[in-house]
Amino acid sequence: MKLINKLFSKQKTASIEFCQRNLDEFLKEESLAAFNQFLSQKNINYKEYECQSRCKECRQSPYALVDGKLIAAENSDELLIKLKEEVKK
Repeated sequence: MKLINKLFSKQKTASIEFCQRNLDEFLKEESLAAFNQFLSQKNINYKEYECQSRCKECRQSPYALVDGKLIAAENSDELLIKLKEEVKK
């Protein structure tokens, strides 16, 4: 029964929001392809805002909001790993 549930269960859609200024500051060119691949999944809706008024977080490290929850990391590669983990939950 569990296998059937896994096969036919709908995957939850995650909403991810980014600050454009934060991405400009912390997103590395090498990470761009991996981010694009992750964000192009059909269960992910994402939006970039010019500013999210989270200046303290924005200056310190890369971050994103996943379904309203703040996810911050040391660098853009770590942020991508954390985003993937959060979406799986």
